[in-house]
Amino acid sequence: MSWMFKLRGNYTPLQGLIFGIVGFLITLVVWYLVTMGEDPMIESGILANPMKVFGAFDDLYRDNELIKNLCLSLGFNFGGYIKAILFAIPIGFIIGLYPVFNAAFQSQVDAFRFIPLTAVTGIFLAAFGIGTALKINFLAFGIMIYLVPIIIQRIKEVSDVYLKTVYTIGATDWQTIRTVYFPAVLSKLSDDIRVLTAISWTYIIVAEGIGDQGGLGSLVYRVGQRMGRPDKTFAILLIFVLIGLIQDRLFVYLDKKFFPHKYQIKEQHSAKLKEPSIWESMFDFGMAALIWILLGVYLLLAINEFASFLGNLKPLSYLFQDTVWVVHVIFLSTIAYKAWCIFTKRQEKAVAVQEVKEEVTQEVKEGE
Repeated sequence: MSWMFKLRGNYTPLQGLIFGIVGFLITLVVWYLVTMGEDPMIESGILANPMKVFGAFDDLYRDNELIKNLCLSLGFNFGGYIKAILFAIPIGFIIGLYPVFNAAFQSQVDAFRFIPLTAVTGIFLAAFGIGTALKINFLAFGIMIYLVPIIIQRIKEVSDVYLKTVYTIGATDWQTIRTVYFPAVLSKLSDDIRVLTAISWTYIIVAEGIGDQGGLGSLVYRVGQRMGRPDKTFAILLIFVLIGLIQDRLFVYLDKKFFPHKYQIKEQHSAKLKEPSIWESMFDFGMAALIWILLGVYLLLAINEFASFLGNLKPLSYLFQDTVWVVHVIFLSTIAYKAWCIFTKRQEKAVAVQEVKEEVTQEVKEGE
């Protein structure tokens, strides 16, 4: 039991799971005790009782279209992320790599981080109206002002050892960018994007509060604050927390798939690479299976958008409305990546078979 109080000590995944559950139950019991009874320690208008909060999910589902608002928020959030990443990466690389642009715009980029986004909502209203474009572009801007400086910093952190190596073998500027800067920066940037997830969910409350088009942020204002239902407010906040945790684990899973070298840590007294735990293996298998299931469901629903074999019901358009393009971009990109992986594996297999055939042919000739 000494590991429990050892400074920066380690624990096994099983111990982490057990104590995580225990910690959650302790928090839940304390929450219940301070809000129980007719005269609770903390008034219900400040902190709702957990039993009422859990009961509010049913009301949100029946009376407030919880699923639709959830899908809208996901569409706004991921749409903002897609736009921010598509703009931030080229801008960050141009400013970070070329001295003329770095000297001209580095200070401005750093200064943008101090802009209070709530103060510029009027500019976005004038530019994009009160619809979906406002919300997605507002979120994209909120993410970009943090992401661009991070990209510039990551470029500066690239080790000179790699740069000297590619210059030694005569690599061009483009080859250096493609083989050194891109892999080095993107592998670190994946962690930075994961951290920025929390910021995007903070800004979505502001974005969805404009125009009342729908979404979880809009739902907080409408049913939580205006109608005086703190139980519904806390229920929606719990949904935000759950979405954030799921997104975080999804980013970790994708990070392992795209940048596996980051997780190939050698053990102290062995050259053997550290093997994943049974829990990590189960999680990775579950995520892989879930992705294939979601791809199958998406294909059926996407076909229904055009063929209408479900009658007049079009779930994607109904749930995501104007953000349905975000769903198409994410899933079509996933399908393209899966197809590329299958094609690459077949090419590697074909090359391996050809090499074996050539070795056998050479051995036969030498035997003769």
